[in-house]
Amino acid sequence: MANTILSSGVRNNLLTLQQTTAQQSVIQNRLATGKKVNSAIDNPVNYFTSFNLNDRGEQLTGLLDGISNGIQTITAASKGIDSITKLVSSLQSTVKQAQNEAAANRPTVAGTLALGKASEATATNSTIRDVALSKLVQGAVSDATAALPGNAGLAAGSTTIRLTSASPTPVTYDITIGATTTVRDLVENINKSGIATASVGNDGKLSVIGTGSDALSVQAGAIAGAPPVFTAGAATENELLFGTGTVTTAVTKAGSSATRTSLVQQFNDLRDQIDALAKDASFNGINLLGGDRLSITLNEKTGSNKNKIDVQGDMLTAESLGIGKANNLKVSIAGEFSLQNDNDLNKAADALTNAISSLRATSSSLGSKLAVVQTRQDFTKELVNTLTIGADKLVAADPNEEGASLLALNTRQQLSQTALSLANQADQGVLRLFG
Repeated sequence: MANTILSSGVRNNLLTLQQTTAQQSVIQNRLATGKKVNSAIDNPVNYFTSFNLNDRGEQLTGLLDGISNGIQTITAASKGIDSITKLVSSLQSTVKQAQNEAAANRPTVAGTLALGKASEATATNSTIRDVALSKLVQGAVSDATAALPGNAGLAAGSTTIRLTSASPTPVTYDITIGATTTVRDLVENINKSGIATASVGNDGKLSVIGTGSDALSVQAGAIAGAPPVFTAGAATENELLFGTGTVTTAVTKAGSSATRTSLVQQFNDLRDQIDALAKDASFNGINLLGGDRLSITLNEKTGSNKNKIDVQGDMLTAESLGIGKANNLKVSIAGEFSLQNDNDLNKAADALTNAISSLRATSSSLGSKLAVVQTRQDFTKELVNTLTIGADKLVAADPNEEGASLLALNTRQQLSQTALSLANQADQGVLRLFG
C-alpha cells in the first residue's frame, strides 16, 4: 500500500494540532492532580526534593501518636498525684480531729497537799490560790502573813525540779530553783517545758498534767558532779509540792478516747486508698506512679542523632510517703502510730505535711516534663506543616495559570482545526481542474 502524501500545509497544520492536543493533555493532568510535577520526568530535582520532604513529614506524623500517648501517660500520673494529695489532706483532717479531742490518757500528777490555807487567805486578804502562788518554793514550811509570803517546804539543797516524758526517746526538762523562786515562777516554767502544764486550783493544790500521752515523771532534787548527775531529794519534798513522794516509776493514766478510737479505721481506710489510687493511675500499660519508665521519641533520626525524653516514675505508696498505719494502742510500734498518743499524733501530722511536700515536688517534676513534651508536640506539628507546604510548593500547579493555559490551547486547537480545514480546501482546488 502506497504511503499517502499530504501537502506541506496540511502536514504543518496537523502537526500543530497534535502538539496542541498533547499540551492540553498535560495541562488537564495538572489540573486533575493539582501538581505540575507528577513524575521525575517533569522535574527531577523538584520531584525528589518534594518526595523527601513529604517522607520526613510522614515519619514525624507517625511520631505524633507516640508523643500524644506520652502526654496522656504523664497527665494520668499528674491527675493521680492530685487525687492522692486530696487523700493526704483528708488524713490531715482526721489527725486534727483526733488532736482536738482531749486525750483520756494524759498522765496527771495531782497534788494532795494544799499550799495555801483559809487562815492564810484571811491574814493576807487574798484567795487561797493567790496565797499558794505567792509562796517561796524553798524553805521550811511556813504560813503566809501580811508581811511574809510563806514557804512551800523545798529544802535549800534541792535546787532543781526535773520533768521527764517517757517517749521512745525520753525528754527531760530541768527548772532551776533559787531562794526567791515562787510557786508562780515554778508553774510558769513548767508551762514553758512543752512536755507538761501546771496549775494551782482554788483549793491551793498544785497539779501537773503531761501534754502528751507518754508517762510523766516529776521530781525535786539537785544536779551536781562532772558529768552532771541529777539526784532526787527526800520523798517528803516531793510530797509537799506534788503529793507523789520521790518518783521512781513514771506516772501514767489509763483510758482511751472513744472519738479517737472511732477514727482509727477511718484513717486506715483513707491510707489504703492511696495505694489503690496509685495503682490505677496508668495509661496504655505504663504507670509512672508504679515505678515504670516512659520513653518518648521526639525526632525521626537514629543513633546519636536520635532525640528522646525519658520520664522515670516513682513507686508511690503510703509507706513510701512515710504515712504509717494508725492503731488504738498507747505505745508506739514500728511503722504505726497510736491515735491515743498525743506525741504520736504530732509525729503523724508532721509526716503528713512532709508527704504533701513530697507529692508537690513529684507533681512539679512531672509538670516540667509535660511542658517539654507538649512543646515538642506543637513544634512537630508545625514542622510537619512546614514540610508539607514546602513540598507542595515544589510540585503544586497554579490552577489559575493552568486554566488560562488550557483556555488558550483550546482556542489554538480551534484555530488549528480551521487552518487544517482551509489547507484541505486548497488541495481540493486541484480536483476542480479535472472536473
